[in-house]
Amino acid sequence: MSNQERLISLDVFRGMTIAGMVLVNNPGSWSHIYGPLKHAPWHGITPTDYIFPFFLFIVGVAIPIALGKRVEEGIGRDVYLKILSRSAAIFATGLALSAFPLFDIGKTAIPAFFKWIAVFAIIAGLFFLFLRKFKIAIGLFAVWAIILAVSYFAGYEIVPYNFGTMRIPGVLQRIAVCYLIASLIYLHTGWVKQVFIGIGLLLAYWMLMTMVPVPGCEITTIDDKACNFAAWLDRAILTENHIWRAGKVFDPEGILSTLPAVVTTLSGILTGTWLMRKGKETAEDQPAETSSILSRSSALNKAGGMFFIGTVLLALGWSWSLVFPLNKSLWTSSYVLYTSGLALLTLACCYWMIDIKGYKKWSKPFVVFGVNALALFVFSGFMARILGIIKLTGADGKEISLQKWIFDSLFLSWAEPINASLAYALCFIAFWWFLMLFLYRRRILIKF
Repeated sequence: MSNQERLISLDVFRGMTIAGMVLVNNPGSWSHIYGPLKHAPWHGITPTDYIFPFFLFIVGVAIPIALGKRVEEGIGRDVYLKILSRSAAIFATGLALSAFPLFDIGKTAIPAFFKWIAVFAIIAGLFFLFLRKFKIAIGLFAVWAIILAVSYFAGYEIVPYNFGTMRIPGVLQRIAVCYLIASLIYLHTGWVKQVFIGIGLLLAYWMLMTMVPVPGCEITTIDDKACNFAAWLDRAILTENHIWRAGKVFDPEGILSTLPAVVTTLSGILTGTWLMRKGKETAEDQPAETSSILSRSSALNKAGGMFFIGTVLLALGWSWSLVFPLNKSLWTSSYVLYTSGLALLTLACCYWMIDIKGYKKWSKPFVVFGVNALALFVFSGFMARILGIIKLTGADGKEISLQKWIFDSLFLSWAEPINASLAYALCFIAFWWFLMLFLYRRRILIKF
């Protein structure tokens, strides 16, 4: 199997995962959501809790595919620069998404027309920045700066973004950190050491979370959202002003829980290494017909290996959960094994259907999402923010967001609240599929 074919399988899995991520992040109403589309409140797991570890697993699978040849040829400074620059870009984008558009839209008194030009200039600037069209990006950022500067000197009130309450962790930030650490481990270790590093991190995290007493708590237990070591460390280092507001006393992408998240990425690296493995039976001196048969046999062995290891990890994760519960917010060690097992089984299914059996027609919509997955997450996030910021006057004369107006007028008017909420989310993802299809057909890849 060629690398390109393998990447199709990976793109399909990535596309399914990012589509699920956007879907669960954008319901019509947070008060009306089907159970499988919610995160588990604390211990436990739902299909929604599969999504983020699946994405980190996919990030790991892509690392040997992207860096494998460079490692074989010799690791140079350019490899480290690529890893560091990509990690920094993803991390900075996560912070930008939190601080967007660097001023308080609701409280800033700039005339609406110019205010929204500034907002969309920031978004367009990021788009062209990711396309490496730096002159256009700088020009758009300059438009934003000029509008704010002219408005300020004209006497309009501009309320800057409050960095004192900015959440530092986040989804993109965790992806960036896990990619950085896992890539460096990959560059300097073989698969055996990677296995032992993963086991060591999971065991160390288990001990830290169950044996280390938390200052200020009579009882240290992961059953309590505040009195566990990961939550205490986030509050101590990041302070409550810089963690997830909804969590209040913990952050689901916090500092300590990033360690087991790295292991999720390492499980992807091990899978990617397995898929890139060249068996002895695929030697170039084989006749074409024999080589094709042996290549198919190698692919079947790889799929079988993924099914087997995936099942083993799933069983180990479930067994460990009896003493160290599955918990997405704490990213427990059992959760790592359980979700890595599920990710392996899912990728194995994609690999078997697409690469071995050749069933590819069904996968096209997910490929469209998969090739620009991070861009979809970022720009759909901007759209959700804008829909929540723009205010309109509702039927009762009260001010409501544009998102609520769309939901009430176009969805809630004909369906039960829970079905209307799901319909809104499906239409949201369908809208973005057409935008991603536009980029896909023009072979526009937005890389971080």
